[in-house]
Amino acid sequence: MSFKTEPTGYEKTALSDLQGAWGNLRNAVVEEFGFPSSDKLLFQIDEAMSWESVRNLKHMKSTLLLIQNITWLCRSIRNN
Repeated sequence: MSFKTEPTGYEKTALSDLQGAWGNLRNAVVEEFGFPSSDKLLFQIDEAMSWESVRNLKHMKSTLLLIQNITWLCRSIRNN
């Protein structure tokens, strides 16, 4: 039986930076809150910021695409 090892310093830094980037996006959405679907964006961003999500890059990819789609929908609503 093998044991999972702790991530190296480099991996910890990269994942921490990724989590920080999600935090920056969250702050930007909070500043502009009130646009259509902003609550959906905040929910998905909060999910993406969880340590479990940050460490699972396959899940992160699908979450990023979902947020991108919600953002596209928000822009199209604003422009109409």
